[in-house]
Amino acid sequence: MDGETLQETAGMRAEELPAAELTHPFGPEYGVFKVVGRMFVLLTEVRGRPIVVLKADPRDSEALRQAHPDITPGYHMNKRHWITLEPGGDLDEEMIRELVTESYLLVLERLPRAKRPVDPASFLGRLRP
Repeated sequence: MDGETLQETAGMRAEELPAAELTHPFGPEYGVFKVVGRMFVLLTEVRGRPIVVLKADPRDSEALRQAHPDITPGYHMNKRHWITLEPGGDLDEEMIRELVTESYLLVLERLPRAKRPVDPASFLGRLRP
């Protein structure tokens, strides 16, 4: 998948999630999706290549990096808790959408219950048959 499609797919999924908002706190070249003020997606470029940075469970991020050469440690983020999706590999649209959703849910779970726009457990249940 090329970089533009990678970012477009991630951005479209992020926009679908409850209370998600696109911000540019680091300048126009950095698209940051937040839920209740907490970042869960970063869209930017590194050396002219579009990338997507997502929050990930440390165990999952390690397994993902081992299975996919186009998933690397989070660019300018905590390397255990964030991953970078790079263009040109075997990532497909479904996987990107799932990784964005997982990033969103990880952030939701850390929010106080009163501030959560949806319950992570029930939201996840709606996504699976």
